[in-house]
Amino acid sequence: MPPDAVEQRIAIESDSDVVTARQRARELAAGLELTSTDQTLLATAISEVARNITTYATRGEVLLSIVREDGPPAREGIRVIARDQGPGIEDIDRALQDGYTSGGGLGLGLPGARRLVDEFDIESVPSEGTTVTLVKWSRAR
Repeated sequence: MPPDAVEQRIAIESDSDVVTARQRARELAAGLELTSTDQTLLATAISEVARNITTYATRGEVLLSIVREDGPPAREGIRVIARDQGPGIEDIDRALQDGYTSGGGLGLGLPGARRLVDEFDIESVPSEGTTVTLVKWSRAR
């Protein structure tokens, strides 16, 4: 996958799709010279939000793109948009609390993902779906 790709779309319907999204994000991140630690943090955050898609919505998609800001300081990073048309989240504030889970897991998904990236946004409408946007900036510049 070339680092100058405009946007990459990965359909998320199974655990193997989650792995594909992680791998493609790592490839993009390596092209921007994100540290190996930041690549791992980004891949882990993608796992958390993409697994929420397979767990709660059955299917959705992850969009990966390179983002640039002129600054100062100028910077580059990876934007991840994970979206679905699943049941949505009734109480986003509660869903972002450590330990809260509606699916029997450990409750680390959304709050964990938020801690792993530089920017985090979530929009959700009950019965319509959820969109989570993550950005991880390169520290190499």
